[in-house]
Amino acid sequence: MSETTIQITGVKKIYDLGKAKVHALDGVDLKIYANDYVAIMGPSGSGKSTLMNMLGCLDTPSEGQYFFSGEDVAKMDDNELADIRNRRIGFVFQSFNLLPRATILRNVELPLVYAGIPKKIRAERARLALTQVGLGDRVEHRPNELSGGQRQRVAVARALVTEPSIILADEPTGNLDSKTGEEIMQLFERLYEKGHTIILVTHEEDIAQHARRLVRLRDGIVESDEPIPH
Repeated sequence: MSETTIQITGVKKIYDLGKAKVHALDGVDLKIYANDYVAIMGPSGSGKSTLMNMLGCLDTPSEGQYFFSGEDVAKMDDNELADIRNRRIGFVFQSFNLLPRATILRNVELPLVYAGIPKKIRAERARLALTQVGLGDRVEHRPNELSGGQRQRVAVARALVTEPSIILADEPTGNLDSKTGEEIMQLFERLYEKGHTIILVTHEEDIAQHARRLVRLRDGIVESDEPIPH
């Protein structure tokens, strides 16, 4: 079996809303392996987004443990957590989150700016990432000069530019028509084939079927975790 890159055990997330306590996650156990391709599904309020934030080290559990590459995340300091978010995980969101006035080259460079990479190397790596997603000839364009599908490709390039081992994608086709969504999923397929670990949150069954494993959440717990035959 491949090495375990992520392991969460007995993870709970409880939000205290005054008199009410909301159990967004209610004891989740999950292992993600190197070069896994996992789709996470569940109805609204099932805990998908909370789990995604937890996996991306954007939020911390109320209870339970999270091990990232064998290390206990609870024992990491802010710099170590930032290193995971900036270098080891690439994030792709439904809303693209691009800077409208910046060129797409500059948008893709941004994570490298935060990582303190020199300017020349930043530009080279951003161009390479854009070429990987088929936009090598558009580097000076701005987001408003691109289609929705092209903007999502820019978001994928930005996730790739730090050369992360894991890509977390939250509803990456949610704002796209079905044909364009299919093109983005083909892009994820190529990344998976190159050895990336992909974790995809989606509410669309046909999008989830691109993955190799389907985890279903309900009421903050894992309802099922099954391989998807291909």
